[in-house]
Amino acid sequence: MNKKLLTLILAIILLFYFFPNIAFAADPKLVTKLNSAFSKIEDWLIKLSTPAAAVAVGTGIFMKKFSFGDEEKIRTGKKIIRGSLFSYAFILAIDLILSAIKSLI
Repeated sequence: MNKKLLTLILAIILLFYFFPNIAFAADPKLVTKLNSAFSKIEDWLIKLSTPAAAVAVGTGIFMKKFSFGDEEKIRTGKKIIRGSLFSYAFILAIDLILSAIKSLI
């Protein structure tokens, strides 16, 4: 009796080991669609934020270069550069955190 039970348990374990895609409870279609939609939105935001940050940094640099000694324009240019770099770093950090959480799940 124990030998048959042990063989059955071993067969089930090996079945799940060699065929890990067998699942008795899968995600509903709505959850799968939402996950794929959020993934697409995240990719779109990353693709959009890179050129936006480059344009903002370029605008700040040009504002500093063509300020002609006006201290207010120099300060504004520095604020634009600093703000855009911090925003871009924040977006990349969020992407890193989300990918780390996704790998743990």
